[in-house]
Amino acid sequence: MMKKGILLLLVLLTVSCSEYQKMLKSEDTGEKYAYAENLYDEGVEEDSNKKFRKALRLFEQIMPQFRGKPQGQRISYLVADSYYHVGDYLLASFEFERFLQTYSESEKAEEAMFKMAASNYHESPSYNLDQTETDKAVVLLQTYLDTYPEGEYAEQANDMATELRIKLEKKAYEIAKQYHKTMDYKAAVVSFDNFITTYPGSPFREAAFYYKFDAAYELAINSYLQLMQERLVEARGYYDAYKKYYPEGEYQESIEASLDDIDVRLQNF
Repeated sequence: MMKKGILLLLVLLTVSCSEYQKMLKSEDTGEKYAYAENLYDEGVEEDSNKKFRKALRLFEQIMPQFRGKPQGQRISYLVADSYYHVGDYLLASFEFERFLQTYSESEKAEEAMFKMAASNYHESPSYNLDQTETDKAVVLLQTYLDTYPEGEYAEQANDMATELRIKLEKKAYEIAKQYHKTMDYKAAVVSFDNFITTYPGSPFREAAFYYKFDAAYELAINSYLQLMQERLVEARGYYDAYKKYYPEGEYQESIEASLDDIDVRLQNF
């Protein structure tokens, strides 16, 4: 029975493959369109990359013949969505953008706009790499949210945009922290100050306030004597800013110890 089942499966696969090969060579665009659309539907139902890729080959063959015709809009969308399903997000983004430029009034426009943005979201790299794609994805997600504030994908788009903004914040925070780590304290103070101004709601905000103070403190105590007093006073001001926003903050113990040292040093001037 098992051998018969395997044999039957092989026969069906052979028939299916030969039918598909025949369709690739067919000159009947209508038949190709129906076959490709059926493959796409099966791809959605079965979550089958293989079906989507087969559909794509057929759609790309017939797309020029249907350009300007009613089926052209449907094919354009299915090509973009097939690329999206197989995870080829660069091509998906390109095809969704082309779809929106050509069929801006389509009932699929909202979904296409979201999936174009989502394609760029999926292309966003780790925070420590170049964030050009991340910046682009944030802009596209925000464009979708501005266009469809109550849209079907608004919650997803919001979550994606928030995740990407935090990634951008983390990159900026880590750059500033690297200055601190390499003891370039002057650059660290400037970088953390810029970070606090640029990202007022960041989850890294408290740490930025602390490391800005700590960089200023280290800069002060390692300065020439003629610069030390002014820099100690400046560092004390950063302590006050930290305490204003985080009176019971995570870095309380460390920052208080540094403050005691600042006060002792200032008394000696």
